[in-house]
Amino acid sequence: MMLLIKIDKIWALILLSLTLLFSCKSIEKADHLYYNAQIHTIDSVDAIYNAFVVNEGKILAFGEANLLEKQFLISNKTDLKAAHVYPGLIDAHCHFYGLGLFLQQADLSGSKSIEEIVSRCIKFSSNSTLKFIRGRGWDQNLFDSKEFPDNSALNAAFPDIPVFLKRVDGHAAIANDCLLNLAGITSKSKISGGEIILKNGKPTGVILDEAADYVGGFMPQLTYAEKVSALIKAQEQCFDYGLTAVNDAGLDKDVVELIDSLQNAGKLKIRMNAMLSISRKHFSYLDSLGGIDKDRLKVRSFKMYGDGALGSRGACLKEHYTDRKGHFGFMISSPDSLEAMVKLIANSRFQLNTHCIGDSANFLILNLYNKYLPAANDRRWRIEHAQVVNPSDRDLFKARNIIPSVQPTHATSDMYWAESRLGYTRLNGAYSYASLLKQNNWLPLGTDFPVEDVSPFFTFDAAVSRKDAKGFPLNGFLPEQALSREQALKGMTIWAAKAGFMENEVGSLELNKKADFIVLDVDLLKDDLLKIRNQKAKYLYISGEQVK
Repeated sequence: MMLLIKIDKIWALILLSLTLLFSCKSIEKADHLYYNAQIHTIDSVDAIYNAFVVNEGKILAFGEANLLEKQFLISNKTDLKAAHVYPGLIDAHCHFYGLGLFLQQADLSGSKSIEEIVSRCIKFSSNSTLKFIRGRGWDQNLFDSKEFPDNSALNAAFPDIPVFLKRVDGHAAIANDCLLNLAGITSKSKISGGEIILKNGKPTGVILDEAADYVGGFMPQLTYAEKVSALIKAQEQCFDYGLTAVNDAGLDKDVVELIDSLQNAGKLKIRMNAMLSISRKHFSYLDSLGGIDKDRLKVRSFKMYGDGALGSRGACLKEHYTDRKGHFGFMISSPDSLEAMVKLIANSRFQLNTHCIGDSANFLILNLYNKYLPAANDRRWRIEHAQVVNPSDRDLFKARNIIPSVQPTHATSDMYWAESRLGYTRLNGAYSYASLLKQNNWLPLGTDFPVEDVSPFFTFDAAVSRKDAKGFPLNGFLPEQALSREQALKGMTIWAAKAGFMENEVGSLELNKKADFIVLDVDLLKDDLLKIRNQKAKYLYISGEQVK
């Protein structure tokens, strides 16, 4: 009998040991538990949880905090104090490097006259040892005259150093005579894809598109330190507003390589999907690499320009401008040159994203896309802005799965003067985001900063309310083209990720995706839009690392 009791005890100990052994193996280790929050996943069913677990930068599990603590051996825990968690916001079209440069220049935003522009430049120069002045942000539509200025006041204030001041949209600039002389610009100068504005037969200093790029090329080059500072400053602003990833719409390879080096050094943590400015040199560069697909840097697309901007009357229209008879705007390059580039990219593995503002530019590029893309494709070629599209041309998007990539704050910035450019009838084909969404049932949203404010919360408000910061107009600008809150949020998360082929990594909070998320004190789907508009991110995480 005693022998049997001893044997039973031995078996009991063996079973207990085995139970402990296997139970220990079933408990996974995890880096972090986040709990006490409303976690908006933006997944296929828009699930909401109150806790989730992250390990090695990826999402491991969702559920109730007490159950997750039993399931995982967790190193760190964070009480989010009933806040709202969303996927990291993604800007589908911006100028990240351009923002950094803007932050180091004279800020001319909101200037009401050329005199105010000059005054701001004088103040900027008094705090600088630079022997030249760059600035950006002026808009003649804010002047009483609504007309382009001339550079006479600029020449008087700065007769001996070059001054180059970009318009808010980057498609026009005003230069002083010192810089015009350096560039060899006279009343007889002609630059293809651009315009030199004359008055009484003399250059006014206002130059559009390719002409502005040409003259700007005679400004002193930026130093390495200035370029690095620009990128770091841009990241700081993006993090403030909850952006964990950006699509930079048009970079030179040298800047891309600088971004890569700073990411490798841990100085830049933001995710970047960079579009290379289109050229055969850049095509050869990217083709030789087969594209760039790193954890935080993706380069597999090209940015091409169709036309200019509506505000500077460079957008290419089918019929003349209502406020400038006989003027149709212009294409940046000839149709033959554009077609050659479309054909080149069509025969590669890369994505093509083309800036199109006017209805003529949209018509031309959409038809070229349709000519070279097969009916069934997942190339995700994009029309950037798709600002004025004739309703009869909208189906050209759907025919070849072409993606309109839009910026809702353009509508609320342009609404004060857009009708004067387009007329009432043509205006009804502009800023038509709800109609464009129907083409493919998804629509990426961006800001186009620094043309517009960095804040994606301005984007959200403009997309949903179609109003400015003061709640004007009462019923919204072209309100039938508003997006729902759910659509706007997807446009800034999963659809923006999809536009850059990143939807399997980021854009929603799902198992095994990267833990890119932001923490807010507001509910984007329920709270007052003006309250949402004034938000900044409370906390921001990239791959589970808190960076704000």
